[in-house]
Amino acid sequence: MSTGAWIVIAAVALAVAFGSYRALTDGRFRGTHRVRDAEPTPVVEEGALAPVSKPPTPWSHVTAALPDATLGEQATLLQFSSAFCAPCRVTRRTLTEVAGIVPGVEHLEVDAEHHLDLVRALGIMRTPTTLVLDASGREVTRAVGAPRKDQVIAALGAT
Repeated sequence: MSTGAWIVIAAVALAVAFGSYRALTDGRFRGTHRVRDAEPTPVVEEGALAPVSKPPTPWSHVTAALPDATLGEQATLLQFSSAFCAPCRVTRRTLTEVAGIVPGVEHLEVDAEHHLDLVRALGIMRTPTTLVLDASGREVTRAVGAPRKDQVIAALGAT
């Protein structure tokens, strides 16, 4: 066999391996990401004599970038999208549908291109990325890629 044939075989094998990896991992909810911030936000708790420093939550970064955003009573599905992303449209439909059928859940879509500081602070590496936030705005889990409806509902069960 010639060298060119071996190169083609190796390229096809690598493409199949990478495609299989992406098929297995895209849209799966797993882990969280530590929110970056220079210093914790001082918060005065009821009955406290001095402000207590609490670490920032993803929601504190979201409200800084999007002051009109509302946090869900039970959970918030925070989706990061971009304009020409086909999986983002599928994710939008899925998350909107889940938010419509699960009480107390809000869906908020953020255009990653227009909110780069927020993207950097929350460690968003590609779109679509979906963060599941609990009622207090802390990240419970995240999915990179387009999650299925059953995966979203299961992730909401963890909040």
